[in-house]
Amino acid sequence: MTASTSGGGAQGGSGAPIGSGAPVGAGVSVGSGAPVGSVGRMGAGVTSRHPIDWRDASFYDQAAIEQELHRVFDICHGCRRCFSLCQSFPILFDAIDSSPTAELDSVDKKVYWRVVENCYLCDMCYMTKCPYVPPHPWNVDFPHLMLRAKALQAQRGELSVSARVLSATDAVGRIAGIPVVAELVNAANRNRAARALLDRTLGVHPRAPLPSYHWNSARRRLKRSLRTDLAVQPSSATRGQVVLFTTCYGNRNEPELALDLAAVFEHNDIAVVLAAKERCCGMPKLELGDLASVEKLKRTNIPQLLNRIDAGFDVVAPIPSCVLMFKQELPLMFPHDAEVQRVAAHVFDPFEYLMLRHKAGLLRTDFTGRLGKVSYHVPCHLRVQNMGLKTRDVLQMVPDTTVELIERCSGHNGTYAVKSEFRDASMKIGRPVMQRVEQSGADYYSSDCPMAARQIQSGLASGRAPTHPLKLLRIAYGI
Repeated sequence: MTASTSGGGAQGGSGAPIGSGAPVGAGVSVGSGAPVGSVGRMGAGVTSRHPIDWRDASFYDQAAIEQELHRVFDICHGCRRCFSLCQSFPILFDAIDSSPTAELDSVDKKVYWRVVENCYLCDMCYMTKCPYVPPHPWNVDFPHLMLRAKALQAQRGELSVSARVLSATDAVGRIAGIPVVAELVNAANRNRAARALLDRTLGVHPRAPLPSYHWNSARRRLKRSLRTDLAVQPSSATRGQVVLFTTCYGNRNEPELALDLAAVFEHNDIAVVLAAKERCCGMPKLELGDLASVEKLKRTNIPQLLNRIDAGFDVVAPIPSCVLMFKQELPLMFPHDAEVQRVAAHVFDPFEYLMLRHKAGLLRTDFTGRLGKVSYHVPCHLRVQNMGLKTRDVLQMVPDTTVELIERCSGHNGTYAVKSEFRDASMKIGRPVMQRVEQSGADYYSSDCPMAARQIQSGLASGRAPTHPLKLLRIAYGI
């Protein structure tokens, strides 16, 4: 173990930064001249994250990638703080411990790629555990190194049919948006024989939670119901009117998310509009390393959102992963794109936005309902936004309400938990969360990520359904 015991020595101090094949000095960013601080409101100045130089040919150099994997894995081996986060770290550490030398030098390179495939880019190691993130001289960004390795696989055409289908949220949503097709898809997802076929063809686990599809989408319904009579009340941090990015999931799978958000915002005199056009945020493709597809989606979404921002609106979205995509991942992929950076500066989590309004004295607190005890799971992609526990803070304003925090991963994260090969691992990761919910005796359990909430539900003996925080707030307002 050299990297973690050699101080600022050659291996630990001068290894290649994430996104580069060539060794450079610590603090030097690839392709941009300097590392960037955490994007937007995400703790700028605390850590510095390098832009993702995914357009450079060296980014896809396998030898350079494996060299960097070796450097970072050696550091992880000497630290092991992240052993409890996901399967990637136990796979690595078990392989090292069972190797002939009990060191990384005798571990088969095939193990490196098993570590990569078990990383679902939750970012929790970078944000909560790792002491060696930039600007530390060892310059460790484990998630973006995994992304780089995944990007090599995507560029080589090694993505499975299952991965491509499950991440094609726009295409699947359009097909399921046909009324008869939506009914057939939903029926098939509840049918044992159909689920067995889905397992054989796409590797989707028969007991994994799959979302329902609604032909009467959120965007379709909101176009008929959004109010146009609200007087705009800006504050120093908010413009008082928002464009709602409904998200693929919020549009087709759980339209109530977008409807509840609009109802809560309008109740607080915040005007809500829709962008003229909306595509997937790109997170499902990013998690596969399919960065070219991320760029295609960005070409549609950024101009649409910027059009509304230029007209005086902020942006909100009900899914933490989608907010994170616009706040962090796109700005790191396109560090010199001024339009991407402008959108990032105006994208908010809904509860982040409501707390900013509260600080300005513009949030209604005349709640008519009571929530009692709420067991609240904080999603990984919300935690890494480094904005504090805004959902908890808003819900605790409701009288006779207590919020019990669960700050652990549910094991869902994108398509990981629905794939047969990872289903058992995902349930192992999420089991502590499920146990906390079962033992809480809470009146409600909730998560800002509806997919994480469904994952939790799938592990409860009762099968009790979750209630999203936006729905809880709507109940508290009595609207």
